[in-house]
Amino acid sequence: MTSLAQSASVRAITQAVGNGQSSALAQAQAALARADAYDAIQPQAWIARVPAAQVLEAAARVDARCAAGEALPLAGVCFAVKDNIDVAAMATTAGCPAFAFAPETSATVVQLLQGAGAVLLGKTNLDQFATGLVGTRSPYGIPACVHNRDYISGGSSSGSAVLVGAGVVAFALGTDTAGSGRVPAAINGLVGLKPTRGRWSTQGVFPACRSLDCVSVFARTVDDAGLVDQVLAHFDAGDAYSRRRPADPGADARADARADAGAATGAAAAPVRTVGIAAPGQLAFLGDTQSAALYAAAIDRLQAAGVQLVEVDIRPLLAAAQLLYAGPWVAERLAALGSFLDENPGAVHPVVRSIIQPGAGVTGVQAFRGQYALQEYLRVAEQLWAQVEVLALPTAPTAYRISELLAEPISLNSNLGLYTNFVNLLDMSALSLPAGFRRQNTGFGLSLIGPAWADERLLALAARYEALATPPRPALDLAPPAPRVRLAVVGAHLSGMPLNWQLSSRGARLVESTTTAPRYRLYAMPGQSPPKPALVHAGQTAHAIAVEVYELGMAEFGSFVDEVPPPLAIGTVELASGAQVHGFVAEPRALEGAQDISAHGGWRAYMATQP
Repeated sequence: MTSLAQSASVRAITQAVGNGQSSALAQAQAALARADAYDAIQPQAWIARVPAAQVLEAAARVDARCAAGEALPLAGVCFAVKDNIDVAAMATTAGCPAFAFAPETSATVVQLLQGAGAVLLGKTNLDQFATGLVGTRSPYGIPACVHNRDYISGGSSSGSAVLVGAGVVAFALGTDTAGSGRVPAAINGLVGLKPTRGRWSTQGVFPACRSLDCVSVFARTVDDAGLVDQVLAHFDAGDAYSRRRPADPGADARADARADAGAATGAAAAPVRTVGIAAPGQLAFLGDTQSAALYAAAIDRLQAAGVQLVEVDIRPLLAAAQLLYAGPWVAERLAALGSFLDENPGAVHPVVRSIIQPGAGVTGVQAFRGQYALQEYLRVAEQLWAQVEVLALPTAPTAYRISELLAEPISLNSNLGLYTNFVNLLDMSALSLPAGFRRQNTGFGLSLIGPAWADERLLALAARYEALATPPRPALDLAPPAPRVRLAVVGAHLSGMPLNWQLSSRGARLVESTTTAPRYRLYAMPGQSPPKPALVHAGQTAHAIAVEVYELGMAEFGSFVDEVPPPLAIGTVELASGAQVHGFVAEPRALEGAQDISAHGGWRAYMATQP
């Protein structure tokens, strides 16, 4: 494949459908064709797609509404949503198959988009439980940068960014707690808008940190992001964290802060004139000289857009960012999971588990101390907005190869959040703008950050910047993926189980959860650490045993097989569909002293009965 059709802009699609030059049905057919084509390159961008027939039915309903005279602001625009956002009749997995549940209703944001005429194509991959800025923490595979698939896509909203970056959909929803709607935008050369907390409803969104979470949007242009914002900026009485927009956004706070600082007050609606940049020596690019040069060029363009640059001290902001993972907010991530982690520790990705589990040790005293510290930083932020109207920082200091993240998953992830982690803690609005590409074709983003309810002003400034220079996008990386092998796993390699990392570290992708043909027995082998089962073909009158089927590269499969210890081996397993795939089998000696657990139907069900 040397090229791939690209989605038109949100505005172009809506105008064409609205004036009869196109139809929602035609747009849906084209989007389905793009999705099918890109599935040959990165199927792991999706967790689940809406069946094509249902997509076309939804598009036909949009055309009927248009024909009846409805003015639909997103008529015929195809979109995708991150799979921690509920869609009725589709499972919400949050990147964890064992956690999946079937919501009865769609999230408010999905309802608003569909009410505005947008057509949903499916649900996208993510770092499990939206914990990560990397896109490498999912049993459904590792989405990669659309312009260089050796590099991460960024996360946690990885699949959403990839599908917009590849032009499959015109926009996609993500979520953003620590930067998950901005870091993937930067790496894939997109606009990533993270609105003021509570501006868009989070009803029907499985939380990472409920008090901090925002739904976000990925789009190719500032205008497209703004059109989505116009639909989603909506007070939702059913969401306890939804906020009513102040009549004069931030006017009182700005007036008080400026009075304290001896500055004159300004009109809230005035265009942005003063932009803060970090004082000398306060920015770190972690040795990435290309990022440093791209940032300098972006600041020059911003100045050309007619703003005054003011050096400010960002050290308190960077210190505040440490509260997100080193402070009590990690306990809020644990609170979101309820008893799931305690009852299913093996079902959670080991890196995610290592981040969330320490939340159990956070005391009430520590929680209050964290709140006190945050309040001090909020006061510092008020003074910042007395000096400048907007802050301009790198979105992320660098980008990493997938192999680098798998080898060093915690510290490199932390690096990516250096300039994003503090934003939601300090109740700020933000967006990331494309600001060029490194030589390896990974994108660099410029973050525009403002106080709460500065969203329209950020979009207006971003549009001024975008009008001056839109960096040319590299060609999509459409090289055919290396040949892949399908492997059925039945025990300790299941998603979230102790040895699943041996698959995830090789970039394996979960293809399906199914069962074997009803011709197998499952045994719990004695003396295994971690515990492991043995799967044995037993003829025509045996059991169907639960398995997960993964797909991984030939070289990765070979190295995996090399690590399988006796008495287990890799042979051929027949699935319920009749398909035959590689899978775990056992030598006869594996059954010596083993317990027949076939009646449980699978290893996960058996382990749930163990103390």
